[in-house]
Parts: sequence; C-alpha cells; structure tokens
Amino acid sequence: MSATSFAPVAPWGSSRLSPYTSTVQLPHASVTIDPDTQLGIRRDRHGRVVEMGQHGTSSGTGTTTSTSPDGGQGTGDQGSDQDSQQD
Repeated sequence: MSATSFAPVAPWGSSRLSPYTSTVQLPHASVTIDPDTQLGIRRDRHGRVVEMGQHGTSSGTGTTTSTSPDGGQGTGDQGSDQDSQQD
C-alpha cells in the first residue's frame, strides 16, 4: 500500500471572510451573576449597574385531535393546532 500525499487546500469558507465593518461600544463592561436571583448584573466601566431594558415573554400551546371510524378498523383522521402569545 502506498502513501498518498495531498497538497494543502484552504477551507472553502475562508474566501468569504472579511474584517468586521464596524463595531459598537456596548453600554456595559462586565456581567456578573446575582447569587440570590441568578440573574445577570451588567456594570459599566465605573462599576455602576446598567439597565438593559425589558425582555418580553412568550408562551405556546399545541393540541392534537384524532378520529377513527366506527369499529376501530381502517385509518382515521388526524389534525393539530398551534397558538402562541407574546408579551
């Protein structure tokens, strides 16, 4: 059995790489976890807490239905429904 050598090839995605066009200064410098609430606390460079605004919540429900012919023989009909709500 002979060894085959391959010429190195650049990954296909490397031709698509480019520098970031711009960056944005974030309003916080560090994030720590509050041991009581287990929530992230964001602080600026001076140690002051930075409020990051409210985040909404969402919930979803799903129901399924199925029917079968009398006597349980054959195939029945199935359906489903989905619903979601956001605050």
